[in-house]
Amino acid sequence: MIKKKKKLSAFEVVLYAVFGVLALVTLYPFYNVLIVSLSNTVTSARYSPYLYPHVLDFTGYKAIIKDMYFFKSLGTTVFVTVVGVALNMTFSVVAAYVLSKKRLAGRNFFLSMILFTMLFSGGLIPTYLVVCQLHLDNTVWCMILPTMISTYYLIIMKNYFASLPPSLEEAARIDGANEFTVLARIYVPISKPFMATFALFYAVERWNGWWEAFLYINDKNIKPLQIYLRDVLVSFNTQLGSQAPSMLSGTKVFVQSVQMAAIIVTMVPIICVYPFLQKYFVKGVMIGSVKE
Repeated sequence: MIKKKKKLSAFEVVLYAVFGVLALVTLYPFYNVLIVSLSNTVTSARYSPYLYPHVLDFTGYKAIIKDMYFFKSLGTTVFVTVVGVALNMTFSVVAAYVLSKKRLAGRNFFLSMILFTMLFSGGLIPTYLVVCQLHLDNTVWCMILPTMISTYYLIIMKNYFASLPPSLEEAARIDGANEFTVLARIYVPISKPFMATFALFYAVERWNGWWEAFLYINDKNIKPLQIYLRDVLVSFNTQLGSQAPSMLSGTKVFVQSVQMAAIIVTMVPIICVYPFLQKYFVKGVMIGSVKE
């Protein structure tokens, strides 16, 4: 039996057209960055704006790859992302599980103190003094420890654990399971989409993090990738150090292509993570939106 194709209504046609235009407007800046990263000085002077690539010049990418500080910054960012996300998820999940239990003594007090931090903070100067007194400045840990737990994510996780059927824990208790067993063997396995969603959120925040490094790190060897990108965009000659004069004197380097190439190489790694977590991400976002 051949099914007849459903005809689109006028409203649906307009809706698709509007969202199609919005998609193009959203994607064009990224497309333009890619084209400019492959351009050179001659192409830049002759063609503007960039609607399609007129030349494939990888000089900008070569300039980035030749810079040793790029790989140092990449290593710092990878370390902060991997270790930071692991600690983020561990402490957030454990705290959310504990706070989801009504039998916890002083539960309302702890929740009130946690919610208080969403409205008020210690301020920039007190936070800076605490980080320095703990000797976390000029170390990668200043980008990990002060932002160990996101209060917003913690509250969502707590509400999710509280919504799970109590019978799951009761059945595990009958079999002799303790708190850690219930969390590790019952709650975490059935919450994989939920966990993957927040792991992705934490990973993006860690990868794009720069504010803590900007405040606390002066050592160029441990600055993260986003600070490297900022330096390239603000001051090309300063960031590329000793290699910039040799490149600029030996060959014609289009400065903007180097800057756009830096944007691409800092953006691509975290984008590559999405395909692996997409199915979990969609399920995780839909959790709680549909009730039976």
